Amino acid sequence: MKIVQITPGSGDNFYCENCLRDQALVKTLRSLGHDVVMAPLYLPLQNESPETFKDAPIFFGGVNVYLQQKLGFFRRTPRWLDRLFDNLSFLSWVSRRAGMTSAMDLGEATLSMLKGEHGRQVKELDRLVEWLAVDKPVPDVIILSNVLLSGLAAALRHRLKVPVVCLLQDEEGFVDGLGEDYSEAAWELLRRNCREIDGFVAVSRAYGRRIAAKLGMDKDLVHTLYMGIDMNAYQPADSPPDRSAIGFLSRMCPQRGLDKLAEAFILLKQSQGMKSCRLQIAGGRSRADEPFLMGLRRRLMHAGVADDVIFMPEFLGERRRQWLRGLTVMCVPEQEEVAYGLFAMEALATGVPVVEPAIGVFPELIALTGGGVIVKDNSPQSFAEALRPLLLDQGAARKLGMQGRKGMEAHFDVEKTGADLIALLRKVIGAA
Repeated sequence: MKIVQITPGSGDNFYCENCLRDQALVKTLRSLGHDVVMAPLYLPLQNESPETFKDAPIFFGGVNVYLQQKLGFFRRTPRWLDRLFDNLSFLSWVSRRAGMTSAMDLGEATLSMLKGEHGRQVKELDRLVEWLAVDKPVPDVIILSNVLLSGLAAALRHRLKVPVVCLLQDEEGFVDGLGEDYSEAAWELLRRNCREIDGFVAVSRAYGRRIAAKLGMDKDLVHTLYMGIDMNAYQPADSPPDRSAIGFLSRMCPQRGLDKLAEAFILLKQSQGMKSCRLQIAGGRSRADEPFLMGLRRRLMHAGVADDVIFMPEFLGERRRQWLRGLTVMCVPEQEEVAYGLFAMEALATGVPVVEPAIGVFPELIALTGGGVIVKDNSPQSFAEALRPLLLDQGAARKLGMQGRKGMEAHFDVEKTGADLIALLRKVIGAA
């Protein structure tokens, strides 16, 4: 089967679940003998193995999208000029400057992208379709990484005569975050665009039900497919770490609950037996996160625990996997519904238990794997109470984590995901 996977890149400045999920899936589909091309949009892919994903140039380069949104002149410029703004090094630099674009600019650009052939970036859409059309043979199916790319669907489906399948993961947080001036218009465009998509794949049952209601679709049209990870790439440590350690692996921002975890850590350090405990933070940040992180560091210093908090700048590849093996427990107190929770899956695959709030995918994930604790009251006090027994008894924590690894092997191995996805794609192609 010839497949094109279209994925928005995030640069290399923070942990992007969508990028890592799609790359793991593409690698698996290739290992199963399928011809899979990965086409990045907006920014370079957060890439653990650059040599593996050199299939396609950048499409809808972030700077060109912005310029075409703001200035009519750039909607008619020749490709040689556009190419200057699609330079990978330049786009990587731009990604680290995130936060310079206003909410109004972001909302307007989102609506324009969702309008597809009627939006201001139609020149970029034409370029993508042309590139796919000359790459003979035309693919059997095109996979969109999320429904925010649904503005592409009509042109891809009708001009290439190819079915389009869309993965569903955490879109509503972004759309609702645009503010009421733009979010309702975006939801209306999304509902319209979904009529041009041949199949939908949600990464969890909880999210499938939630997003189907938002998009006004029959929930039976949404297939659930757990997006697994490469279990062979994650191996448990031989023994617990010398000092108990809590890990945080996500973007360092309030939405991911880093401030709540910091407060829980301060409470733990004030309790008996927690003197040697450490908090290890990884996952990257953008420029927009810096004021929050400055305030967080001040809070940790004021509480006298800053020396036991470690910020790890690198979070890709083997370095991240080694870091995971040095943890006692993983905790990311998410403040918003989460569809996937890749960080939790990575921890469990390494034999590290997780402590997570009772929202989104987490109750489903922990019920299937048995590798963690659910916190019903999403507060620093409740997280501290749930973390304390695992930190005091690393043997018990390790036993819970290894139980979680067995659950991951049974339900979330990416090879099973790949085989199940291919079976679903064959059904979609047959029905198209």
